[in-house]
Amino acid sequence: MEKKIAILNGDGIGPEVTAQSIKVLNAIAQEYGHVFHFREALVGADAIEKTGTALPSETIDICLDSDAVLFGAVGHPKYDNDPTAKVRPEQGLFGIRKALGLFANIRPVITYSGLQHLSPFKASHLEGVDLVIFRELTGGIYFGEKYTSEDGNKASDECVYTRPEIERIAHLAFKLAQGRKKKVTLFDKSNVLETSRLWRKVVQEIATQYPDVTAEYMYVDNAAVQVILNPKQFDVILTENMFGDIISDEASVLNGSMGMLPSASVGNGTALFEPIHGTFPKAAGKDIANPIGSILSTALMLEYFGLKEEAQIIRDAIDWTLQHNFVTKDIDPMNFYFTSTIGDLVSEYVAGKIPGTIKKENIELRKSTII
Repeated sequence: MEKKIAILNGDGIGPEVTAQSIKVLNAIAQEYGHVFHFREALVGADAIEKTGTALPSETIDICLDSDAVLFGAVGHPKYDNDPTAKVRPEQGLFGIRKALGLFANIRPVITYSGLQHLSPFKASHLEGVDLVIFRELTGGIYFGEKYTSEDGNKASDECVYTRPEIERIAHLAFKLAQGRKKKVTLFDKSNVLETSRLWRKVVQEIATQYPDVTAEYMYVDNAAVQVILNPKQFDVILTENMFGDIISDEASVLNGSMGMLPSASVGNGTALFEPIHGTFPKAAGKDIANPIGSILSTALMLEYFGLKEEAQIIRDAIDWTLQHNFVTKDIDPMNFYFTSTIGDLVSEYVAGKIPGTIKKENIELRKSTII
């Protein structure tokens, strides 16, 4: 198989974690006889500094001409600390979603036995957790009309949703649930918000088209509690943009780090794959960021290409590294390995060089991992 992949490294730790994903994809290509063509493009604060815009037209063209996009992260303290900035790194991500017609962000959450001793939760609480969050991407408060009064003392953000926006992502969620545990739970705030009342009405109608799937409904404030208290009760979670943003970040705590979670953004054209974490500027350039969320995003990309075996070997490799306590600093601050080391280990697993006898002292010294 031959595919063109756009690489949008972005800011902060984005380039470092994405580099590990490319390393793994190259190992996949070598082992399975595929050809992946990578084209880098600017986005975020890096793009602003070099071009004056967070999303240059050239970047859009490269993405539209690709079979998939691998995204790092965008954001920078310079803009975070300046609320008056007119051009912001996040505009690059919002813009590429719009340009590619991406309306659904899919975030799987699976717990790993190799991390249970590091999680803030009891092991019994984490066993069997396997859920997927469907977050709507193009509507809601993030994209509504924004207003700030001239004196700066009043502001508003409009939250708008339409029936077609809800229908298209709801159908995706129900179809996925049919191949899983056959349950969809809508998170909303329909006791307060008109947009949530529309969500619940539309989803209730769509649920009748999937009689083999159980549809449940939960207020998002209670849902935020239930995701922590009893995550095993969920299969497919469906929700609007802002709720999905918050809930999926919360769900990352189940594994002990936001750096663990991958995501896929799909819609009408080229799909985009990215870890859910931010730019983590304090870790940038130190080779300590967690690349697993990005690497697992490449597994989602390979599934999108129809390469299920290749995606599974990446997941097997991740499980192996975690089982053997090869983790980054965010997971274990005392006994950790470098970002690039994790990328090497996963790549070597894909290449069939491990499992085997390993000299841990060599891994710590960033030498060859194989005897």
